[in-house]
Amino acid sequence: MRVLVVEDEARLAATVRDLLELDGYTVDVCRDGESGLDNALSGIYDVCLMDVMLPKLDGFEAVRRLRNEGCGVPVLMLTARSDLSDRVRGLDCGADYYLTKPFEPKELLACVRALVRRQPELRDTGILEYGDLRLDKNGFQLSCGERSIHLSRKEYSLLELLMLNRERVLEKETIFLKIWGYDSEAEGNNVEAYISFLRRKLAHLHSHVHIRTVRMAGYCLEKAPETAG
Repeated sequence: MRVLVVEDEARLAATVRDLLELDGYTVDVCRDGESGLDNALSGIYDVCLMDVMLPKLDGFEAVRRLRNEGCGVPVLMLTARSDLSDRVRGLDCGADYYLTKPFEPKELLACVRALVRRQPELRDTGILEYGDLRLDKNGFQLSCGERSIHLSRKEYSLLELLMLNRERVLEKETIFLKIWGYDSEAEGNNVEAYISFLRRKLAHLHSHVHIRTVRMAGYCLEKAPETAG
């Protein structure tokens, strides 16, 4: 899961990023409303945390423009302003929830989990299932029947992305941005490398699920005919 944090206070932004990364999320940080809006409109994020008081473009206006562009990414607004009128304004602009600073780390993570659960395939337990596969966020474990194997963080994120999108073909560029992000210095062939890693692990588990390469398009998960349906 990829989270965008739009926060101009460097220390708070770093604290929120570290907190989310420890909980297994991939995080990008923007320091002003304009860049936050541009990044959010990319469509690669599963949740956006948006401060209200931002340089260049305030959070209210950023969320309003985000919704006007048809982007439905769940937004959690963060602000030191606790007036009811401000909370109402934030929700009316299109935010999904409003969290007042200072907040407890557990409360922030609970809010993010609640927004993530808007993905209908992701259960409250953090477990995804597809075909004969079971992907568990707790420990980054992938299971098939009685067999199981540990995934690296990047392998987990990639397989999670494929499982959430089921048989939908994901472009290589989309995968790269979702897993590595805009500012990554990783090579473009990292996608192929990690697809290869996952294919070997699926074979090790004797899974009937495989990753199909769609020429000139991207990748998708498929079930073998005997497990389809």
